[in-house]
Amino acid sequence: FHQAMRSKFTRSAGFIVVTMLLCTLATANASWINGTVAQLQALDKITARISTLSAPIGKAINFGTLEIIIQRCAFRPPEETPENVAFLEITDHGHDEPAPVKRVFSGWMFSSSPAVSALEHPVYDVTLLGCFID
Repeated sequence: FHQAMRSKFTRSAGFIVVTMLLCTLATANASWINGTVAQLQALDKITARISTLSAPIGKAINFGTLEIIIQRCAFRPPEETPENVAFLEITDHGHDEPAPVKRVFSGWMFSSSPAVSALEHPVYDVTLLGCFID
C-alpha cells in the first residue's frame, strides 16, 4: 500500500515540477517585438512644460538642450505581460558657447518602471511611454 502511494505521489510531484519548469521557460524566453519609434515623455522642470516626443530609432531628436538618440526599442506581444524597453543615449549640449557636450544618460529605460533607470538631470526628466512600429 505504501509503495503504491509513494509511486503515485512521485508521479504527481514530477508532473508538478515539469509543469513549473515549462512555465518558467515560457516566461524566460518571452518574445520581444522590435519597434521603429519610441514615444517619450519629457518634462522641463523650470517651465513645467510636458511634451510627448516621437523618436525614430537611430535618429537624434532634441528637447531643450538635450539630444536624444534611441538605439533600440522593443515591446512584448499583446498576449504577454505589457512591457516596453528602450536603449537611450542622451547628451546635454548646454547653453554656453562653445557648448560643453556632456553624456547625461546611456542605458535601458522601462515603461513599467521609470524609476528603475531614470535620467538624473537638474532641468529635464525623460521617461519611456512605449515602443511602436511606424
